[in-house]
Amino acid sequence: MTIDPGGGLSSAGLGGELLDLALSAHGAIGWRFDFADRKITWMPGMDVLLDMPGATDEAVRDRLTELIEPWAATADPPAWPQDIDLEQPIISAQGETRLLHLRARAFGDRRTGGLIGLIREVTGLHRDRQALEDLAGRYRLLAELSPDAICVHQDGIIKYANPAMSSILGAESCGWLLGRRVTDFVAPQSVVEMRKRLKMLTAEGTATPRTHVHLRRVDGTTVPVEMVAVHTTWDGRPAVQVIGRDITTQKTAEAALRYQAALVQHVNNAIIATSREGVVTSWNPAAETVYGVPAEQALGRHVEALVGAPLRPEALVAEGGFTEAVHRHRDGTSVVVRISAAEMDSGFVLVCADETARRQAEKDFATVVAALDEGVIVVGSTGIIESVNPAAERIAASAAAEIIGTSPASWPLFDEAGTPMRPDEHPAVVTRRTGKQQNSRVIRFTRADGRNTWLAVTARSLNPQDSPPHKVVVSFSDITESRAARERLEYEATHDPLTGLANRTLVLRHLGAARRRTLPMAVLFIDLDNFKRINDSLGHGVGDEVLRIAGNRLVRATPGEALVGRLGGDEFVILVHCEGSHAVLRRLSERLLAALTEPIHVQGRQLHVNGSIGVVLAGPDDTRSAQDLLRDADVAMYKAKAYGGGRCAFFDVDLRKRVQRHMVLEQDLRHAVRRGQLWVAYQPVVDLRTERTVSVEGLLRWWHPLHGAVSPGEFIPLAEESDLINPIGAHMLREATSRVAAARERHDLDLHLNANLSPRQLEDPELQDHVQQALAESGLPSHALCLEITENAIMQDPEAATRVLTALRELGIGLAIDDFGTGYSSLAQLRQLPLDIVKIDRTFITDLGSSDELEVIVAGIVAMAHAIGLGVVAEGIETAAQLAIIRDLGCDQGQGYYLGKPAPMDWLFPRTAGRR
Repeated sequence: MTIDPGGGLSSAGLGGELLDLALSAHGAIGWRFDFADRKITWMPGMDVLLDMPGATDEAVRDRLTELIEPWAATADPPAWPQDIDLEQPIISAQGETRLLHLRARAFGDRRTGGLIGLIREVTGLHRDRQALEDLAGRYRLLAELSPDAICVHQDGIIKYANPAMSSILGAESCGWLLGRRVTDFVAPQSVVEMRKRLKMLTAEGTATPRTHVHLRRVDGTTVPVEMVAVHTTWDGRPAVQVIGRDITTQKTAEAALRYQAALVQHVNNAIIATSREGVVTSWNPAAETVYGVPAEQALGRHVEALVGAPLRPEALVAEGGFTEAVHRHRDGTSVVVRISAAEMDSGFVLVCADETARRQAEKDFATVVAALDEGVIVVGSTGIIESVNPAAERIAASAAAEIIGTSPASWPLFDEAGTPMRPDEHPAVVTRRTGKQQNSRVIRFTRADGRNTWLAVTARSLNPQDSPPHKVVVSFSDITESRAARERLEYEATHDPLTGLANRTLVLRHLGAARRRTLPMAVLFIDLDNFKRINDSLGHGVGDEVLRIAGNRLVRATPGEALVGRLGGDEFVILVHCEGSHAVLRRLSERLLAALTEPIHVQGRQLHVNGSIGVVLAGPDDTRSAQDLLRDADVAMYKAKAYGGGRCAFFDVDLRKRVQRHMVLEQDLRHAVRRGQLWVAYQPVVDLRTERTVSVEGLLRWWHPLHGAVSPGEFIPLAEESDLINPIGAHMLREATSRVAAARERHDLDLHLNANLSPRQLEDPELQDHVQQALAESGLPSHALCLEITENAIMQDPEAATRVLTALRELGIGLAIDDFGTGYSSLAQLRQLPLDIVKIDRTFITDLGSSDELEVIVAGIVAMAHAIGLGVVAEGIETAAQLAIIRDLGCDQGQGYYLGKPAPMDWLFPRTAGRR
């Protein structure tokens, strides 16, 4: 057959061979149909294609005509598409349906044209296409129903996601994910690693290794996923298909398995797995320790051979799964074990707890408890005593058989105050009911023999984790002797050993406790007047006896509820509750003083003592501490003593202010010299015959930066009481001698200095050295210095005063007795002292002119002083009349405001003044 240019078929030449080759490659046979004569021609092989091998042309033509009949009957070929297709089924000789595909093209017109076409069998192609469609459907169904998450992304954009992926990411639907960036759903820490893996996908079909990543869910949480990525295509372009699996449960299970494995490896109990025949299949490290057999030597051996004792796991499980037994360590030593067994699918697991140490500890504990000096009893949860140790038997004076089975609630117990304890208050009962520990409760217990014993009792729950009622262990010690010793020590620590009265500690404790009550509390502070004389003259033995008697008298004179104490020395205190009446307290004070003043007979001597009482009343709202109240009562006592003693004085706010001022001044006085606050004023002493200033008396002054000028009458007593008078007196003497020496030299004066000596300075062993040093440093001649000592200071101890004054006299200085006439001295006594001058006290001068008796007294003093060679100075001259009388009475010198007030040296002797 040939193909002519008009569309006919021809098989001649090279073109025909090529056509045959092309048709045979596609399994197609060419054919032609002419419209005009309805003639059909075909290429060889048509009979085989139509399943008519060897058939006649006639039969082939009929079958072919039948197949193309739909086209041949078409009325208007030009209206056809350029190419027309048709598939027709045929039935083979074997009864199978075969499918033929006819493809044709029309040429020419109805008169000259026809159809030219190809026919080929597509039965297999249809079968393959159907298979592919079935495969695609099954794949789609698998992807949609797959528990694994599947996603396809292209250029980083999600193109497909199955429901499992939507569920893992927490998306509302698969479609919600489409078009979003895949990195939006990858945890930040996994993005870099993801991109590295994607670079591995270089060709279609290549895949990444399985790896674990964290995906980020829509709500921001992360989920661990095992994932693999595959290079694929989507719509003909490269893409990446990702298959992932949520491994949260797997991770949890792996962690649990690791924990269980670690637990098995690290527990203290031997864990042994066996087959049903008892052959060991697992042997943990604890089993190696308990039995001394390494795991590699234990595996595969029967468990009985390893534990050294009969052990049938199946029988043990059948008997309940628990038992205790004695096994053998590899070295032959005994091992006490508690065994629990459980059945597994493949055999049994045994847990063997080594109880050897616990059993030994229990034995040791029982031995220790039996040897304790402390009593120990165990009370069961029913409230009945279950066990006692020997010490408990000894302390209770009862045998164990008499104690076990009884209830602690039936024991006669008393609290520290001696009140019987109710059964529900007993320590063991409280702990059994509540589980709360009772620590070292002090209880008095009446033993079986009737003897009272003090116990320190502790009750603890034996197992605090249990629910009430608890099992209780009670321990107790006999503290009878130690309590008695402690009470003795407490008494000694709170009572005065001499009088047996409360000491300061107990007084403060009692006062502090009493202050918390609602009734007013009175504090009476008592000090014996002039008690020092008794000690100094008769000795401390007599003094102690006087204190004991005085204490007893105070106790008898006070109400029964009052507390009487001795604070030390001759100081006593009484604390008493009262209604706050000063009259009641004054009567009580008078009763106390009356008791004290009764004669005391000691060692054949009759002595008399008196006292001064300071009273403080504190109401319920008083905020003062116990120390403050004692201090205020002490202050009030000194007020009473200042009035002459033998009386009482009440504390008030003004007194407190004065005391506080004195305290501040005393503290500031300690620094006054260093700060330059002390200075010396000088008062002229005038020769009444020549009316010239022959001496100046140095008078100490204090200018306080806060209080201004402080009176010497206020700060000199403070200096004497605080022992500051000696350093201050030494400073004053250095200052005064220096100023007078300078004035003598500057004005060419024969000027003398009078300086006062305090009674306390007479007791200073360094007084003579201070005088010598002042004279040496200033250059003042010794005869130009006269020291003045009051009459009372000399009369306190005339012998001692004589020794001191004699030593001073040896320095070449003058001595004067000051304030003469105020004491009890006589001129006969003065004659024994190394004195030069008598200074008549101002009290004799003030009323001169209005009292003839005073003139007689002063005249007598002047005459007698002159008779024994003493000069006389009159103090306190304030008027011309007084001066005239003094001069007429024969006084040698005068001093007073009329003659000159105390002033700085430069005021008395200005630097511009001429010499005289």
